[in-house]
Amino acid sequence: MLILLNKPFGVLPQFTDNSANPRPTLADYVDVKGVYPAGRLDMDSEGLMLLTDDGRLQAKIADPKHKMEKTYLVQVEGIAAEEQLAALRQGITLKDGPTRPAKAEGIAPPSLWERDPPIRVRKSVPDSWIRLTIREGRNRQVRRMTAAVGLPTLRLVRWQVGPWTLDGLEPGRWREARPR
Repeated sequence: MLILLNKPFGVLPQFTDNSANPRPTLADYVDVKGVYPAGRLDMDSEGLMLLTDDGRLQAKIADPKHKMEKTYLVQVEGIAAEEQLAALRQGITLKDGPTRPAKAEGIAPPSLWERDPPIRVRKSVPDSWIRLTIREGRNRQVRRMTAAVGLPTLRLVRWQVGPWTLDGLEPGRWREARPR
């Protein structure tokens, strides 16, 4: 079984929260037993999460050695210049080493749902959108990459993992898909 979930902002990417002040988890959105996340998506990121009951499929999706592409729509602070996008395409050196080259392009603001809470907007600082595709999945990698080129991330939406996309899936909703 493979489930595509549009994880809302502020939801933990796991089924339980043992903290003193429990936060929303995947269990608040998916009532299917025996499925587990194939990869993670930070609490302050939103978008596509894949859940499966198939250990081999989970490993194929989540393990960086399989180099499955993940595409993000990223709202950044500042206007993305060609030099910054070119740096992302070449790969960025982060504290934990160089990243693989990414696909990076400036895009028009996408038609997305409103985020709750909304991002902070500063009238004196413009923002822009980037479509960024990577083949690895380090901790907070996209945020660290955009910051390294001088474009701090304001909003991060994972749109696609391999062949699966968020297309037509509202926040907090899920659907079953075919493993490919």
